[in-house]
Amino acid sequence: MDHRYIVVEGPIGVGKSSLTHILSERMTARRVMEVVEENPFLASFYGDRAKYAFQTQMFFLLSRYKQQQELFQQDLFRTNTVSDYLFAKDRIFACLTLDNNELSLYDRVFEALGTRVMKPDLVIYLQARMDVLVQRIKRRGREFERKFDIAYLEQLCRSYNEFFFHYNETPLLVVNTSDIDFVNDEEDLANLLNVVRKTRAGTQHYIPVKRG
Repeated sequence: MDHRYIVVEGPIGVGKSSLTHILSERMTARRVMEVVEENPFLASFYGDRAKYAFQTQMFFLLSRYKQQQELFQQDLFRTNTVSDYLFAKDRIFACLTLDNNELSLYDRVFEALGTRVMKPDLVIYLQARMDVLVQRIKRRGREFERKFDIAYLEQLCRSYNEFFFHYNETPLLVVNTSDIDFVNDEEDLANLLNVVRKTRAGTQHYIPVKRG
């Protein structure tokens, strides 16, 4: 692929990590994974969002920034890189979980850090129907996700759609994954990779037709 730095994005359970693994193997690329399980506040956040939102969000913001700075310090232009998160999307979660005072403080930190982060060559935004996301989340069985709120997931998906509807900082490929299985079906994967290769500029949409 011509893309040297690809970011895979989307809501919880949509398949970001799986596609990131696949792309990194096919591209012989460095894999950058979001620090999720290491967040010490995350389990508490799923139990009491209001109480633990600010701690959870700040941990994610700073850990993501640290990872991004490490990319800068290495030679990004000689190494293919695939990441399972876009730094700019961090504010999606902040707007959903923080109160006005917390968000004001968060924004001051976010704006100071965001200008120092490298932009990818391509962002792949994965979508799926709500029933598909819930099924995938239950199937992977992460302990800290057992208490997650479906209403929160619905709100999160709407916020993701709104964010990427207005996103124009890099080439963007929007993929509906509801009716494909790019992990276990080689034909689904091959078709998806072909679309990824062809996406060069602007916003492209890929809506696979379910095979009968």
